[in-house]
Amino acid sequence: MSSSTVSVPLRQDARTIGLIGLAHGTSHFFHMLLPPLFPLFIREFGLSYSQLGLLVTAFFVVSGIGQALAGFLVDRVGARPVLFAALGCFVGAGLAASTADGYAGLVLAALLAGLGNSPFHPVDFTILNKRVSQPRLGHAFSVHGITGNLGWAAAPVFLTGMTALAGSWRVATAAASGWALFVLLVLWLRRDAIDDRQGAWVHEAKAPGAPAVDDHPLAFLKLPSVWLCFSFFFWSTCALSAMQSFSSPALQQLYGLPLTVTAFVITGFMLCGAAGMVAGGFLVGRTQRLERLIGACLTGAALLLALVGAGVLPGLAAAAVAALAGFGTGLAGPSRDMLIKRAAPPGATGRVYGTVYSGLDLGFAIAAPVFGALMDRGSAAWVFHGAALALLMGVVSASFVGLRVARTARSAAKVPA
Repeated sequence: MSSSTVSVPLRQDARTIGLIGLAHGTSHFFHMLLPPLFPLFIREFGLSYSQLGLLVTAFFVVSGIGQALAGFLVDRVGARPVLFAALGCFVGAGLAASTADGYAGLVLAALLAGLGNSPFHPVDFTILNKRVSQPRLGHAFSVHGITGNLGWAAAPVFLTGMTALAGSWRVATAAASGWALFVLLVLWLRRDAIDDRQGAWVHEAKAPGAPAVDDHPLAFLKLPSVWLCFSFFFWSTCALSAMQSFSSPALQQLYGLPLTVTAFVITGFMLCGAAGMVAGGFLVGRTQRLERLIGACLTGAALLLALVGAGVLPGLAAAAVAALAGFGTGLAGPSRDMLIKRAAPPGATGRVYGTVYSGLDLGFAIAAPVFGALMDRGSAAWVFHGAALALLMGVVSASFVGLRVARTARSAAKVPA
């Protein structure tokens, strides 16, 4: 009896979605383990913005390479044990940061955090696709994206708040390690709900329009749609990297705003993104041409960021508009994840998501030192102009993905069953 004829209890789906959301939020929290503390590292270790940007690069180089490889590992041994190992790496990253006595110690923390981050997207989407029933899958993708944004939003508040409370950034990073250990314990106690060896709902079977793939484990790499999705993630993440790492000092340089205001712009950007993902979770099930929705959302966000970079707004208004741009990127999130699912061949979920999402890591790895160098040269406006341009390039990539998916679906419809 298939899941199309069996009513899956809401509690069962909600438990899986909630646990994966908790894990995903933690992974995004550890993206931001170091960036909120950059001003303190400059003061204590005498580092430049370019050196700090290379910490972000180190994180995402390890994460990107590991993510592509993790997809194969997930398909072979299962997602759950890989998830537990990843959280263990986060525990080590927080401890390494808290004991760092110079740049090398911070690099070690970045490398451990990147290793922990690497398997999360193939792990998360494998479990969600296998454990969550089809009618709730769009909402599962929405919650997944929301919790990621909440993790990004929480990290600056948590780390700067703990630093102020304890008088030491070392205590704050040690506390982050404790959070990862707590999440690992929660997932271990509820491990039955994230067992990807069970579930395998009917929507994991080959759907009309899904691209064919042969039995070779690398055959999916020949599909143009996979690389178009990869390029979409690369460009959209270049924009996100600019906002995460340098929007705060860029607003300080452009508008003379104090750090007490600009430090929370990224939190506002991520909270607006989370709100956008809530709305996007409802839109994704009602939209056939997902690339059009993605294009409209990202174009709107790009226009807002270009306006901030133009320097024509009052200071506080510029900070608010920069944060509001996150709503457009968030609104596109669930549609983005569903578009990748449509472009992926059956039976290769972990590999496809691992490869595609490594474009995210590459975007972070390349963009961070580039935007850091722009900041060192006093070109703060190009943090926002560059982010806007990257979003528009993402729109182009998403459009080509949508065209290929639609063409494949039309071809499949013409072939008799």
